[in-house]
Amino acid sequence: MSLEPFSHSEALTLGVELELQLVNTNDYDLAPYAEDMLRLMHKQTLPGSVVPEMTSSMIEISTDICHSWLEAREQLGQIRDALVKSADKLNIAIVGGGTHPFQQWHERRIYDKQRFRELSELYGYLSKQFTIFGQHVHIGCPGANEALLMLHRMSRYIPHFIALSASSPYVQGQDTAFDSARLNSVFAFPLSGRAPFALTWGEFDAYFGKMARTGVVKSMKDFYWDIRPKPEFGTIEIRVFDTPLTVERAAALAGYVQSLAAWFLAEQPFVPDEDDYLVYTYNRFQACRFGLDAVYVDPQSGEHMPLREHILHTMDRIARHVQTHGATGALALLRDSVERDHNDARWLRERQRQEQLLGEVVRQAAGRFRGEAVLRAAADAP
Repeated sequence: MSLEPFSHSEALTLGVELELQLVNTNDYDLAPYAEDMLRLMHKQTLPGSVVPEMTSSMIEISTDICHSWLEAREQLGQIRDALVKSADKLNIAIVGGGTHPFQQWHERRIYDKQRFRELSELYGYLSKQFTIFGQHVHIGCPGANEALLMLHRMSRYIPHFIALSASSPYVQGQDTAFDSARLNSVFAFPLSGRAPFALTWGEFDAYFGKMARTGVVKSMKDFYWDIRPKPEFGTIEIRVFDTPLTVERAAALAGYVQSLAAWFLAEQPFVPDEDDYLVYTYNRFQACRFGLDAVYVDPQSGEHMPLREHILHTMDRIARHVQTHGATGALALLRDSVERDHNDARWLRERQRQEQLLGEVVRQAAGRFRGEAVLRAAADAP
């Protein structure tokens, strides 16, 4: 079995996918309403798509191909508004965040789809524990070799993406002490982690062929890597983001990815090296555990620095490309949260300290997702 050819795509185009929670409006626990939501959503003409996910209390939305974060924000906003109206008809709510704060995994139901049934048979209880919620960002690449270069360059910034999107501090009613506990569930899968260090499509195709001959994989979908190539789309797909609490933040994160990719293509700022991965797992852990308070280890110099400083320094370096691609607003939103040391995980913890009731925290998060002005203003307050 060989890998499919790398399709043509327009460089630096974007696609955004968001996995979202369906909760009841009684105690705000997860609710198995995916089939009903999909039935209502499929009656509407919208950009992108709405599809089922592993368990019946979650759905995935995605944009069409976008050229800017503003276009992605507009499409996500349209889908969000339609979701909220459909949810209101069902007396349920839609929530962002990387984990549901208090759901019990054993109560989940696998969605009735062949691939999900097969994964459940293979992975057992891990499939139900995979009721976690992430954002995926696709970035168009001019060619297959360029995609692999982009993938390995982007790997240095995985801690940025984790810390900026972190929104999963609670699991089964407990504060995990992680800003992003969601990724601990991903790491349990045997084909998670990082992609192999290949810089040409020929090398990568040979690797895939060896893996396919073992019978372990059949397609790229079987790899749960932090970043993976998507040859059918002509993109790379970054998969470490927690789902943010708002679609606006999700779009801003996509704008950051696009700006980094533009910098890579225009300036070729460094050559990826296998040694980049010496501290990869450590940096990723730091970002999951401490969020914006993490330590970042430079893979080349070995210098230790606060992750927030590395993020701000990177934003300064790519400023020209941010402006060129119309992402100034996206980076301003993210920079402000870095300077205030405030991500979605912090917001959730602040709400819980105030309310002392995770159900109420989820209710307020549902309000934030739908864009209620009062809650949005409260969330943005220092």
